[in-house]
Amino acid sequence: MLHKVLNIQTISPSGYTATREDSVIQEERIAFFLNNQKLLSVMSLPKDQESHIVGFLLSEGVIDNVDQISSIKVSENGLSVNIEANIDKSKLDGLFKEKTLTSGCCVGVAGNLEENVIEKFVNTNYKVSTNRIFELLRQFEQSSELFNLTGCVHKAMLVLEYQTLISEDIGRHNAIDKVMGKAALNKLDKTNSILFVSGRLSLEMVIKAVMHNIPIVVSKAAATYMGVKAAQETGVTLIGFARGNNANVYTHSGRITT
Repeated sequence: MLHKVLNIQTISPSGYTATREDSVIQEERIAFFLNNQKLLSVMSLPKDQESHIVGFLLSEGVIDNVDQISSIKVSENGLSVNIEANIDKSKLDGLFKEKTLTSGCCVGVAGNLEENVIEKFVNTNYKVSTNRIFELLRQFEQSSELFNLTGCVHKAMLVLEYQTLISEDIGRHNAIDKVMGKAALNKLDKTNSILFVSGRLSLEMVIKAVMHNIPIVVSKAAATYMGVKAAQETGVTLIGFARGNNANVYTHSGRITT
């Protein structure tokens, strides 16, 4: 179950009270294992666990591609997932050498990326029109059944050349890792792609895009200074406050055409 129905009491300034049923999201603590050794536990929705762990390991630079993976197994109750992969031990050691609690929610490990991201630059001639951006934004804004029930999920939408992938989770980081994991497991080309996210564009969010070579990132929310700085230095076109018929383009605006 992704949500539970509870009896709640509603109140108002007028003094009116009423009892009714309401749906609340049901997050779970999900354990990630790599080669039968526990990595960490993640507060997440028990859905798309295979994509989640793959996207997370790719985002953290622990694995470089899915060809390193030999198997992925999710437990019967969905609360643990073990991935077997051929990895460079130094990259795994780097994951735990210096962990940073990020400004995001739920998953807060981003300590393995800072040296790697300096060496990465998203270099592509991909361009997209403003009309296409806002057309996709309207698609992104369409509510899902889970959001309508609970109002409590973040969303990530990866627009590829020939298809669109969507993931939801209680954490914005989780949602991105899941949608990236889906693309990776299906070996989809992300060269000409746009990532739409529901959360703010902070440093960690930009780093995730860079690690997956995503050229354009769009959010309805704001960008932070470090997020903008990272996007400028790594070649990511960063678009924030995308609402209605307006948006702010913070970096690499040459990819956006009229």
